[in-house]
Amino acid sequence: MEIASLPISASQRAKLISAGYNSISSLSSVIPAQLARDLGVSENEAIAILKVASQRGGVERPHESHLAIVNGAQSAWDMLHEEEACKRITTSCSDLDDILGGGISCKEVTEIGGVPGIGKTQIGIQLAINVQIPVGYGGVEGKAVYIDTEGSFMVERASQIAEACIKDMQEYDHFLRKDLPGCQAKLTSNDFLANINYFRICSYTEQIAVINYLDKFISEHPDVKVVIVDSITFHFRQDFEDMALRTRLLGGMALKLMKLAKKFSLAVRISISFPACSY
Repeated sequence: MEIASLPISASQRAKLISAGYNSISSLSSVIPAQLARDLGVSENEAIAILKVASQRGGVERPHESHLAIVNGAQSAWDMLHEEEACKRITTSCSDLDDILGGGISCKEVTEIGGVPGIGKTQIGIQLAINVQIPVGYGGVEGKAVYIDTEGSFMVERASQIAEACIKDMQEYDHFLRKDLPGCQAKLTSNDFLANINYFRICSYTEQIAVINYLDKFISEHPDVKVVIVDSITFHFRQDFEDMALRTRLLGGMALKLMKLAKKFSLAVRISISFPACSY
């Protein structure tokens, strides 16, 4: 259950989300003193928030918890079979696809890191196009969500990649599928661009809010097969004296994305920029 459903003030909800408490269950193990420090409120106010969360979501406090019920045990054989059957999205680079075992895997989060300028955004735009390749051409025929924190997404480049993708499919038809000539002739680069859902993020609070919104958005758009976050760390590089808070916020987003990948059988690709070093 989401924090937004709690019957508390809007400012309290905003403080909870900003501090990394994205769901009612995330409050299950926190003590009032810690919550008060994280939110910058009095301990009495923190106690009141935890009481509301407990009543609303059935949150158990640590001293109230009993035996946990664990479900979903899976054999290693089942895991191997599931991994082999998992769909993959090509990066259009055969060497990189080989390293990744055939491309970016659905049901998983793939992290690409490096200094600025090595092509992380290029790969993200490429995936936003390649996810739309029809099943008959070895693709997954889905749509993309592109979360842009740096403002580096280029529509012109996406259009160029789409044109190249269409050309590749036409060549495939010509050489290997002469029995189905021109079956992709009606596709245009605009068709590809229309299937990219773009979110421009300008602050870390916006980023947290969009990540939390993805579950609802993808439920309403089940044809989304890839989520691209470029980059996940951009808004966390400065103004964070509390490194524990920074770690918890990033960890919470990563966990949320992992759950989305499993729940909706989609690929998630996040990029992390490292500062360039001079020697």
